[in-house]
Amino acid sequence: MANIYEKYGFNPDKELIEKELESIKAEVPSNMTKENIAKCLGFIDLTSLHTSDTEEFIENFTEKVNGFKALYPELPLSASICVYPNFAKVVKRTLKEKNVGITTVAGCFPSSQSFLDVKALEVRHAVEDGATEIDIVLPHSTFVAGDYQATANEISILRKEAAKQTLKVILESGLLGGVEAIANASFLSLENGADFIKTSTGKEKPAATPIAAIVMCKCLKAYYEKTGLKKGFKPAGGISTTEDAILYLSIVRHILGEEWLTPELFRIGASSLANNLLTTLAGNTVKYF
Repeated sequence: MANIYEKYGFNPDKELIEKELESIKAEVPSNMTKENIAKCLGFIDLTSLHTSDTEEFIENFTEKVNGFKALYPELPLSASICVYPNFAKVVKRTLKEKNVGITTVAGCFPSSQSFLDVKALEVRHAVEDGATEIDIVLPHSTFVAGDYQATANEISILRKEAAKQTLKVILESGLLGGVEAIANASFLSLENGADFIKTSTGKEKPAATPIAAIVMCKCLKAYYEKTGLKKGFKPAGGISTTEDAILYLSIVRHILGEEWLTPELFRIGASSLANNLLTTLAGNTVKYF
């Protein structure tokens, strides 16, 4: 089975990647500035993906975004609100901030274990109900079996159902088994319509890891150099501290450059991170979200 990454001239050498991670970690202290911490707020897909979520809870969650600027006029709003697909319509009718996206997980998140027509229908309904961004999960059942054609076909079909909305493909990198598989999954997703590649659902362990992030960012760089197309990166799962956020910002800056540090190309999937960033900036405990 040919490795997709070979045609992009990418070498997923784990030892070299680990050495690069140490270099990037050394940059974190200098990147720990108020400006960068504030920037991270604007990269967040503010997430609620609980079995216990209700319409009332999601309404209140969205209202907190509506009221954010009144309390913190100098800080950026989160990039989007991320919910289950059945709540897209709730966010749409409640959200007043026009620059905040409506993200839904779809395609039978988090396992992607169902019939393709069911996954496609869920994506279509989410878009019809107001989702502006769709996060789907790479179908591990076909990818791990080495059936890249079936995997590509599924991503392409869900890309079509998402229409013009942003499509993020979640690799669930912790289950892929190594840097080579993460690289192949990254390029396969990018080739078949992903606007972003995302590390994890947050429902499996390990979730986001710096090693996976470096591999994925290097794939994005190689893809850009080959095609001229800039695609985005989203780490998610277990990212909760200010230090976590700045580490991932440092990875993106080191590999992809300052131009990738915009909500159009960099997101962080998180639930508790926003409060922790606000706490760091304020110097006292903040529990807003």
